[in-house]
Amino acid sequence: MDTKTVFSLVFFAFLAANRTVVSGAPSFAIDYKNNCFQKDGKPFQYVSGSIHYSRIPHYYWKDRLLKMYMAGLNAVQIYVPWNFHEEKRGVYNFTGDRDLENFLDLANQTGLLVILRPGPYICAEWEMVENEYGSYYTCDYNYMRHLRTLFQFFLGDKTVLFTTDGNTDREMTCGTLEGMYATIDFGTDVNISQAFSRQRRFEPRGPLVNSEFYTGWLDHWGDQHAQVDTQKVSRMLGEMLSIGASVNMYMFEGGTNFGYWNGADHDNRFRSVVTSYDYNAPLSEAGDPTEKLLAIRNTISKFRDIPVGPMPPASPKMAYGFVTLTMVGNLSSLLDTLSPQGPVRSLYPLSFEEMKQYYGFMLYRTKLPRDLPEDTPLISPLNGVHDRAYVSVCGVFQGLLERDTTLVMNLTGKQGDQVDVLVENMGRVNFGSKINDFKGLLSNLILGKDVLTDWQIYRLDIDGAIASGWPQSGQRRSPPNPVRGPSDGPVFYQGTLPPNGLAWDTFLRLNEWTKGQVWINGVNLGRYWPKRGPQQTLYVPGPLLSPTQPNNITVLELERAPPHTRVLFMDRPQLDSTAGKTSQLQTTDRQT
Repeated sequence: MDTKTVFSLVFFAFLAANRTVVSGAPSFAIDYKNNCFQKDGKPFQYVSGSIHYSRIPHYYWKDRLLKMYMAGLNAVQIYVPWNFHEEKRGVYNFTGDRDLENFLDLANQTGLLVILRPGPYICAEWEMVENEYGSYYTCDYNYMRHLRTLFQFFLGDKTVLFTTDGNTDREMTCGTLEGMYATIDFGTDVNISQAFSRQRRFEPRGPLVNSEFYTGWLDHWGDQHAQVDTQKVSRMLGEMLSIGASVNMYMFEGGTNFGYWNGADHDNRFRSVVTSYDYNAPLSEAGDPTEKLLAIRNTISKFRDIPVGPMPPASPKMAYGFVTLTMVGNLSSLLDTLSPQGPVRSLYPLSFEEMKQYYGFMLYRTKLPRDLPEDTPLISPLNGVHDRAYVSVCGVFQGLLERDTTLVMNLTGKQGDQVDVLVENMGRVNFGSKINDFKGLLSNLILGKDVLTDWQIYRLDIDGAIASGWPQSGQRRSPPNPVRGPSDGPVFYQGTLPPNGLAWDTFLRLNEWTKGQVWINGVNLGRYWPKRGPQQTLYVPGPLLSPTQPNNITVLELERAPPHTRVLFMDRPQLDSTAGKTSQLQTTDRQT
C-alpha cells in the first residue's frame, strides 16, 4: 500500500506465459486503440481485491477466495513476500501457509483470475519488504530495465507487465518505464478525474487502472483504529467502474501479522504496525463479511453479473472464557532452555543481523563497572536501541529504553552486578528513507561516564522451544517450583484452555497485561500491547485449537502482568481501545 511501484504479472495464474495465441486459446493483452484490456479477444474490465496469503492460515484460503468470488470479484491481487519464503539465505519454504502454488490453484478453481505482484518492492506493511520503487525517487531506469529483463527471461515476453505508483508526478516519473504499462493508485480522498488524468500523462492510451483503491487503512501502536467510510468506498468504486476503469481494492481481506511479520513506518519517529491487519476491509481479519462488503457487492452488481446465491456466512466464534496462567520464570533465568548454544562474547554490542538472529528477541548481558549507590543514567546517546530494551540488574527489572522516545533511564547497584538488556525487534521499516533498519543494540550504552563493554550476547530461540512443547511438556529445563504471582520485567506464563469438543475461531484478550507475545499450541499469534492500543484482542483461528486435548497457552509478558494473571477468550474482536466493537456481521452467531 502507500505509494507504489512494482513489477507485476497480470493474471499469471490464469494464463500460460509462453502460450502461443491461436484461435480458442486463452489470451490477455492491452488494447491501446480501444483503451481497454482484451481477454480471449474480447474487451475486459477487472474488479479485483487484494488478499495476502501470508497473513491467512492456509486452511482458510478457500473460504476467503469463495467469499471474494461471491462478492462479485473476477480477480484477486496478491504479493509474494520474499522473506516469508526465504527466512534464511538459500533455504526456501513453499509448504503449508507458504504454499503459493496451492493458493494459485485454489484461486483458479474458484473462478478468480490472479494479478501476481512478485516484488521485490511491495511494502504491504510487511517486515522489511521494501516499499515500491518509485517512492524512493532514485529513478534508476537501468535497474528497472534489469528487473524487466529478469521477469521476461523466466516468464516469457507475452506476459503483461505493469507498474503502479502513488498519485504524484514525482512517483510516476521514477516508477514507470517504457514497455511496462503504467497504472496508478488512490483512495477515497482523491478526485477520480484528476488522478486518472495523471495516469494519462504517463500512459496516453490503454485502460484506466486504479491498482490500489484503499477500502481502509492500517493501524500503528498508539493510533486510533483507522476506518474508511463505507458509502465513500462504494460510491467511488461505482464511479470508476462506470467510466470503464479496472479497479483493485486494497485490502479486500487484510488478515493478521502473525509472529513477528508486522512492518513499521518511520516519519519523525519509529512506528510499529499492530498485529491485526484487519484494515477495516470488506472481509474482517477473521474473514467475516461486513456491511462494507455488502455495499461493494451491490455496487458491482450494477456493472456485471455476480454469482447467484447467498454470501457464505461468518465462521462460528466461541467465547471460551477465562484461563488463569501461572508464572514459569524470568526470561533471564531460562537461558539454558531458550539459548542452549550459549552466548557469543564481544567487547561491544552486536546487532541481530551480525548474530544472524533476524526476528524476535536477543539478550545482552554485562556487569556494572562500579558501585552505583545513587540513580545513574543509562543512556543510548545515538538512539541505538532498535527497538525496545528491557533492563534488569541482578534479575530485578529496572525499566526500559525505547527507540526515538526513551533514550535514558536510571540504574543503581554494586560493582559486578549482572546487567541484562533484553532487546525486542518490533518489526523493520518497510517505507521511506530508513529501510536499512538494523536491529538490536546498534551503538554503545553509556552508564554515567562509563561505556558498557564485555558483553555476552544470547540468541533466543523462543519459538523453537515453545514449538517443541516447552514449558508445558517439561522436556526442557525450567526453574523448579514456579512462582504463581506476577513479577516485573520479561517473564513467561503458561496455562491450558480445556477442550470442549469445538475448535472455533476466538479472540484472546489480555486485559490489564502490559505488552508481550502469545503462543497457542506452539503457534506465535503475535504481539499484544493493550496499554498503548488500539488493538485489544488477538485473533485465534479455530484450527489452531484442539477440540479433544488441552490447548497450551504461553505468554511472554515484557513489563508487568496483572495480579489476576487471567486471559479471556471472547467471541468477537476489539480492535479499537475506545469503541470496543466492530461492524462485522454475524460474529456472535453460534452454529452447530
